[in-house]
Amino acid sequence: MKDLARRVCVALATGLGLGYSPFAPGTVGSVWGVLIVLLLFPSLPVARQVLLCLGLALVAIPICDVAERHFKKKDPHCIVADEYLTFPISLIGLPVSWSAWWILPVAFFSNRFFDIVKLPPANQLQRLRGGLGIVIDDVFAALYSLAANHAAYYLLRRWLG
Repeated sequence: MKDLARRVCVALATGLGLGYSPFAPGTVGSVWGVLIVLLLFPSLPVARQVLLCLGLALVAIPICDVAERHFKKKDPHCIVADEYLTFPISLIGLPVSWSAWWILPVAFFSNRFFDIVKLPPANQLQRLRGGLGIVIDDVFAALYSLAANHAAYYLLRRWLG
């Protein structure tokens, strides 16, 4: 049973294989986060979006921890659960609908930007060991992205009327 649990964690950690992409595995793996948002966010009030995001981030920690031990390497590039399970944070409280279709690609690119740039304290926190170190910098990147996305939404709504 332990081997099955480890294999499931590794499969989830690698985004069911998307993390093995030879080009930008974190970006490719983040696509699962978009699907999570499209399937779950439109019908959720903000408070439940927050709870869902908290739950996804907490679930990502042990999944990434098991996968890191499996690969015997600190935060290998093929582990993308930290990207896709924290991506929904970038859209908390924003409309996920046809009328605001543009917010999803904006959120995707801002999330990837902040994950790559790693503003403080994300750059220091990623040094933590295990799954927590893998996930926590992505949580901060998603929070920076959330602030940028709300600002973009507010400014574009004012500009467009």
